[in-house]
Amino acid sequence: MAGARVAHATLTGPSVVKEIVIGAVLGIAAGSVWKMHHWNEQRKVRAFYDLLDKGEITVVAAEE
Repeated sequence: MAGARVAHATLTGPSVVKEIVIGAVLGIAAGSVWKMHHWNEQRKVRAFYDLLDKGEITVVAAEE
């Protein structure tokens, strides 16, 4: 009796197109996260300067 033949996956070299697509997707994802962080920080700075212009807050320490 002959043993059963099992189909094994053959390893192939790196796929250039696949690596380019994965790199582009990771780059866009990282860029999106960075841009959202930047917009959030920019919003905080704008809110600070708006309050400063309205006179609701001050950066001068109060003398006691």
